[in-house]
Amino acid sequence: MDIVSPQIEAYAEAHTSPPLELLAALADETRATLASPQMLTGTVEGRFLELLVHASGATRVLEIGTFSGYSALSMAAGLPAGGRIDTCEIDETHAEVARRYIAQSPYADRITIHLGPALETIAALQGEFDFVFIDADKPNYANYLDAVLPRLSARGLIAVDNTLWSGRVVDPQDEATRTMVAFNDRVAADPTLTSALLTIRDGVTLIRRA
Repeated sequence: MDIVSPQIEAYAEAHTSPPLELLAALADETRATLASPQMLTGTVEGRFLELLVHASGATRVLEIGTFSGYSALSMAAGLPAGGRIDTCEIDETHAEVARRYIAQSPYADRITIHLGPALETIAALQGEFDFVFIDADKPNYANYLDAVLPRLSARGLIAVDNTLWSGRVVDPQDEATRTMVAFNDRVAADPTLTSALLTIRDGVTLIRRA
């Protein structure tokens, strides 16, 4: 991704609380066995998500894009007692890995994996969300945002991953990058939203209703 120099990334990780042994094992298996291991959330962003959930006091979390479960487990560590996460995944192979590690964790009763198209899952779920993490199917980012904004609690927060797209957003040369640029432009221009695009890993945009 190289948005931040590898030396700075390594320094940041070395000065971030290390992951639990279970998460480290999950990261190792993800890199060894799954396609696109670069989608792994990793230590720094995982702790960042945990701290966001904790600081916001969120009790109801929606995740769009489970992958192998690292981010869901990270966020679960920031939940208060009684909090829960609904996480959406389209790929059964990814979901199977996530299920195994969630079952071994202290947070198995806090996390529910929903297999299938995320927009259908969101429509079927009831109630409001305090924190939403969007990290799947980049062409649908705008649709996901539209689906969750009306369901956001009064002090709800949305985090959107990969919004710097390996830095290619500054000089878009392909359709995938132009799609991300259009999403970023839409968020920045919307007067009903307050947002900040952060240079954490591959870019994380935080959004709340203004």
